[in-house]
Amino acid sequence: MTKKVIIPKGLSQAGKDYLTEHHLQTIELKDTSAATILSNAPEADGIVLMTEPFPNDTIAQMPNLKVIARHGVGYDNVDQDYMQQHNIWVTITPNANASTVAETTLAEMLDLSKNLTAISDKMRTGDFDYKGSHMGFDLAGKKLGIMGYGRIGRMVAHKASALGMTTLIYDPFVKEADAGTLVDRDTLFKEADIITLHMAVTPENTAGIGQHEFELMKSSAVIINLGRGALVDQNALIQALKNKTIRGAALDVFNEEPLPLTSPFYTLDNVLLTPHIASNTVECMSRMAVDSASEVVRVLSGEKPEWPVNQI
Repeated sequence: MTKKVIIPKGLSQAGKDYLTEHHLQTIELKDTSAATILSNAPEADGIVLMTEPFPNDTIAQMPNLKVIARHGVGYDNVDQDYMQQHNIWVTITPNANASTVAETTLAEMLDLSKNLTAISDKMRTGDFDYKGSHMGFDLAGKKLGIMGYGRIGRMVAHKASALGMTTLIYDPFVKEADAGTLVDRDTLFKEADIITLHMAVTPENTAGIGQHEFELMKSSAVIINLGRGALVDQNALIQALKNKTIRGAALDVFNEEPLPLTSPFYTLDNVLLTPHIASNTVECMSRMAVDSASEVVRVLSGEKPEWPVNQI
């Protein structure tokens, strides 16, 4: 019997082709929420999962499920330990998006430092004086603080080296860095002019960047979050931006996505908002689709996956 794989609408054609070339039947759904999955394809053997939460009790109605392949590197939307207890692999695509996310990080750094989007938006309304009261700042000579020195953090450090910045790195699991100086957490918050977050979410660091950290930062400093919304206490960040405790922020991820239009973030002119686009390029989407599809193929062929986050 042909095995079935749930894929999200919009999955890159390369990923779809990979699955069908390996004789798997694809079931394309409007999203990969638990409700949509259970109402359309509870019999599926595998899932290519996007960012929607995947509750543990979902698998009680999915007797054939063998693999949940995350289309990306974060897996805080699925309980890998619980899945392991029920003989379901959870995999990620660690090599597919690091370079793209690093490039997007630099793009947001450049945008923040020159107020590009804000000034452009004001220009479109006929406000040509806005630029005079919202000048940017140079990156050369500034300190870049990188939190999390994994694949993405390392690439950010190397790519940023061409900008003439000094790089500070905080990662409790790293003993040496080849593109910057390792510092303790408080030092990074106190000294960095730009802080960019590239850590995985853990119980210990959930909402771990809050009022205390913003008060440590320079009033001229900015923070960039392309990791996960849960890393930052969003209410504390809103207050820090409102009160000008820090200069600004660039946010690509939020506790609730899409970010509701009622969010106070939309009322602030010192925050750059993007809708989870850090890996949103044609090339990156193709790589993530193929890599997640290949993990599904491996598991459903009786092999071990290449990039698991649990063990069966």
